[in-house]
Amino acid sequence: MGDCLKSKVQRSAESVRIVCISDTHEFHRELDIPDGDILIHAGDFSFFSRRPAMFADFNAWLGELPHRVKIVVPGNHEFLLEGDDQAARRLNNATLLINRGVQACGLRIWGSPVTALPGGAFGLSSIQDRRRIYQKIPTGTDILVTHGPPHGILDCENPGSPHSGCPVLWERVMEVKPRLHVFGHIHGGYGTLRIGATTFANVAMWSGDAEAERRPFTITLQGRGCDDMKAP
Repeated sequence: MGDCLKSKVQRSAESVRIVCISDTHEFHRELDIPDGDILIHAGDFSFFSRRPAMFADFNAWLGELPHRVKIVVPGNHEFLLEGDDQAARRLNNATLLINRGVQACGLRIWGSPVTALPGGAFGLSSIQDRRRIYQKIPTGTDILVTHGPPHGILDCENPGSPHSGCPVLWERVMEVKPRLHVFGHIHGGYGTLRIGATTFANVAMWSGDAEAERRPFTITLQGRGCDDMKAP
């Protein structure tokens, strides 16, 4: 999967460029993706999984990108990946994170597709069920990737509209304090915000009428050397 996964050479405090996108809803090939070390897609690359052939095109597109590491967390539109034990085979040009973590470029990354939507893919309407999932987020996580936002953080569809984020996710984020929390889902929340040690990034590309005007976010973190990808 690239030099970052093969190299055994440790380079202390390496700067790692992380390119973040979400909610591309089948227009991934229209995006201008900056180069970087890690590409993160935080879900909803399809439209309710209506076109299974699109999964193959999305996977092929991932394979064409130059990033050394590619991370994908599904969203509430990815029904074809829900409950599929072989889901990773559909996206073999990226590492698929469904309530699990990896380590890449010296950064500990953990991802979850879970939202509170009762009718969406990976939806868990029960607060207790979501809390059980989010309690799995390890302390020491550098980058947290979830499809949905935490409550109160870049989670309003329009100015003045209600907050749509998850309160139990917010609680766990405040405990773990990742350096970067990447998400999407709420298209109107596009933007970044820093609270304490954590940079929050809603990277939803879809804006309805002028999606091409939105740009991926590129965020640089200091890694701990570019090592093999592994479970943290």
